[in-house]
Amino acid sequence: MRERKINRRNFLGTASAAGTASLLAGSGRAFGGAVPEGEKLAIDGGAPVRETPLGSGMYGPQFYDEVEQRELLDVLASKRPFRHSAGDSKVLLFEKEYAEHLGANHALGLTSGTTALMTAMAALEVGPGDEVILPAWTWYSDYDAVIHAGALPVFTEIDESFNMDPEDIEHRITPRTKVIAPSHLQGCPADIEPIIEIARKHNLRVLEDCAQCVGGRYQDQYLSTLGDIGIFSFQESKTITAGEGGALVTNDPEVFERAVRFHDVGILRVHSVALEGGTLETFPSTNFRMSEFTGAVLRGQLQKLEAIVGANRAHARAVREGIADLPGIRLRKQSDPDGDVGEMVFLILDTREQARQFMRALNAEGISARPPGGSAVLPAVPHIENKVTLHPDWPSFNSPQGRAIQYGRESCPRTIDILQRAVGVRMNPSYTEQDVQDIIRAIRKVYVTI
Repeated sequence: MRERKINRRNFLGTASAAGTASLLAGSGRAFGGAVPEGEKLAIDGGAPVRETPLGSGMYGPQFYDEVEQRELLDVLASKRPFRHSAGDSKVLLFEKEYAEHLGANHALGLTSGTTALMTAMAALEVGPGDEVILPAWTWYSDYDAVIHAGALPVFTEIDESFNMDPEDIEHRITPRTKVIAPSHLQGCPADIEPIIEIARKHNLRVLEDCAQCVGGRYQDQYLSTLGDIGIFSFQESKTITAGEGGALVTNDPEVFERAVRFHDVGILRVHSVALEGGTLETFPSTNFRMSEFTGAVLRGQLQKLEAIVGANRAHARAVREGIADLPGIRLRKQSDPDGDVGEMVFLILDTREQARQFMRALNAEGISARPPGGSAVLPAVPHIENKVTLHPDWPSFNSPQGRAIQYGRESCPRTIDILQRAVGVRMNPSYTEQDVQDIIRAIRKVYVTI
């Protein structure tokens, strides 16, 4: 009989260090002997590891309970859903609590990760004539934010972490480069230290996109606090969520003031106290303000962040250790295994055909397997390759450099090669020890046939 699923309401009280230790002890390398030699694969008509497929859906909303409900009811009872009319603003409280949690000086709530990126570009004064270095594999919003600023995106290859390759940055820097913008993708921190060293050497800013790595760390520091500015997304697929929502984090008071002004029609309101009245003139801005409803849900979710990430990390570590002895196995590169959010465990196969075969076989065993996702190979996207903009006179591609730059698949062959050979299994903080052992068993069963 399969072990009962953890009750989500009781989950936060059970995600302890003792539980993690038990999980690892129960599914380490010794598990390797549990797969009978020559066992027939499910894809070939054998019995699957799981009769009922193991789900791997979005987990932030799984942990909604009376905590988020109470926060939302406070807003409804106040009849003041606008952050600047609320008394004890949920958004302001979330900003303060999130900054404190990360060890940052300032955090700003926004409507999405996309608007956080656009706000970050404005805060860093990115504009026409500037260049921003991005990984070829990331989400559209990173590219779009650069284009909306009128600047020119320049792409690097990724390495086997699926993040920006630090060794492919420096030769792309020109006198027009202003920002390096690594993304920490699918729960795995980019190797940020050498990226920051390159940036400091060339007097450049570093923008960390942490949208897919909420709760991630690098050398015991939270992501977003290592560079000059960081952004987060709280969309439904992220570690914690309010359906939509975003945040910007920085330790630089001038950068923060520009961000605050840009996101709130040029005005300094409640943040004026923290900024001692501010030092900047108002400039043309926009409205990306977070609502009290979003802030309320995120306050509740923040209380659960470390337990959610802790459980995911334990599951991912157990899987990695449970398959580490397989001959010739190549796992996704990790710059900081202890700081990885544990969202996915990826294997990198020798060929695209092997990866497809491995994925089909794992799915047949009742274990959901997929290629890397949540991003796109941006230089190969048709409208990006063709340099489509909002208006024919848009400045991004009307400079000599913009006209000369060439995108397309041929600009990022290594990125495409790595991604098409990777297969991953998603973790979930609600998995039981039996679920994790089923993942290990299925991988070991299928791997030896590839």
